[in-house]
Amino acid sequence: MASLGAYLRLLGAGWTLVRNDALLPQEIDGFYSSGVRGLAGFLRLFASRRQGRPGERLARSFEHLGPVAIKLGQFLSTRSDIFGRTFAEDLGRLKDRLPPFPTAQARAEVERELGRPIAAVFERFDDSVAAASLAQAHDATLIDGRRVAVKVLRPGIEARVAADCAVLDLAGRLLERWAPPARRLEPVQFARTVIRATELELDLRLEAAGADELAEVMAADGYMASPKVVWDGVGKRVLTMEWADGMPLSDPAALEQPGLDRKALADNLTRAFLSQALDHGVFHADLHEGNLFVAAPARVFAVDFGIIGRLGVSERRYLAEILWGFLRRDYARVAQVHFDAGYVPAHHSVSAFAQALRAVGEPVFGRTANAVAMSRVLTQLFEITALYEMRLRPELVLLQKTMVTVEGVARGIDVDHNIWAAAEPVVRRWIARELSPVSRVKQLAGEAESAIRNIARMTAPQAPPAPTPSPPRGGGAAFVWFTLGVAVAGAAFFLARLFG
Repeated sequence: MASLGAYLRLLGAGWTLVRNDALLPQEIDGFYSSGVRGLAGFLRLFASRRQGRPGERLARSFEHLGPVAIKLGQFLSTRSDIFGRTFAEDLGRLKDRLPPFPTAQARAEVERELGRPIAAVFERFDDSVAAASLAQAHDATLIDGRRVAVKVLRPGIEARVAADCAVLDLAGRLLERWAPPARRLEPVQFARTVIRATELELDLRLEAAGADELAEVMAADGYMASPKVVWDGVGKRVLTMEWADGMPLSDPAALEQPGLDRKALADNLTRAFLSQALDHGVFHADLHEGNLFVAAPARVFAVDFGIIGRLGVSERRYLAEILWGFLRRDYARVAQVHFDAGYVPAHHSVSAFAQALRAVGEPVFGRTANAVAMSRVLTQLFEITALYEMRLRPELVLLQKTMVTVEGVARGIDVDHNIWAAAEPVVRRWIARELSPVSRVKQLAGEAESAIRNIARMTAPQAPPAPTPSPPRGGGAAFVWFTLGVAVAGAAFFLARLFG
């Protein structure tokens, strides 16, 4: 049961939005129904801070409400195609331009975490160069001369995040109880997924490990890179990494660098995310502009690995087959994969769902970003998912959130970005590798090996054998199955080696 404090904080969040006229802003009164317009007019009587555009007022509200709300604002700021460029730019200040805490506190925190004086590790330790919701970054130089970025958590941030997470959990449970249409979105599971990801961000040792793992993944593909972790400068509340090349994408001047190829840059960003998710099952799940650096001609560098998403083998296969089906405009196959994965309840018609997917896919297929009204596409998708009772999949929350973010950032880089053309080589490579005859044979070999282990466990004696054991009843049949399993595994292994 939620504490009284969580209820009070939730009411406080609503009051903050009302005071800033950010809950039902007056600028869009024309879109409200008569009842909502009346409620908006009443709430506006209590608005005392109406100055600024809607995006500025919402950014001010989120900044006041804390780190979880700021994360939501960062996500919204990547979708200028849905909310408008001015609105997105107003929210953009939430990415890395929040008020910093004093450098003296940061230095003290670093010394406490590393157990050494600053001068024993760093030749230079400057003021903050970027401040976000959970931490801020400092430009520094190691004793050996390497330029590094030192990330330090905000003082007391753990308590603030815990309080915010309690409010988010409460909001999810209230939605699930009192808003039946929202139940298919699994608000409780969604909230808990976000809470867990945020809690993991508060241990920078885990972020260092994730950064190191993803650096290896990125090096294998070449679409994106990341700075190296300096392990001597890592603690629970401190993370040191080599300085990232290029300019932060949150700086408008970043896209004006001489020799920058915007199309290739946007393609690389999309392909980097897809190759991480499909080929490796691990991906950077916070790819907004504040966490990306770019350099000519089309190099992308990622920082801030606090949120990492992971996909199992089956989820990767479903994702690849859905994307491949859309690329080939094979809506029947896309529909069938949704049913195979359990995304759509089995009592619905596969062919009818394929028809609905065609209505979404055909108007946007092959068209560039500036020719697609993404808000209309999302509205149509939401209506279709409601019609077919599709529920939110908690294990896919980070994937879906990152896909939307990446597409929004890529559109910001190149207004003519074609996400299908960018995705095609990565998806084609995955399909050719994982669904080829050779791969099928290797999969059969693995399944046969697992079957042999299971059979061996079933036929193993459960007690020490008697001095003169007699064959257990049914042992002959078990031995036949065991031998058959060995033969199948051997044949599959031979074919796998022959074709692989």
